[in-house]
Amino acid sequence: MDINTLRSAVTVAALIAFLGICVWAWSRRNQAGFEEAARLPFGQD
Repeated sequence: MDINTLRSAVTVAALIAFLGICVWAWSRRNQAGFEEAARLPFGQD
């Protein structure tokens, strides 16, 4: 395995990880938790 094959594999793995994070962040089952976390700074007196 040469360095270019390794670079390609790392690039593909990073792209898959990025897409996975995007899908996780935009999923509907996480929406309520993210909205609650967004309101935390405004809940303090």
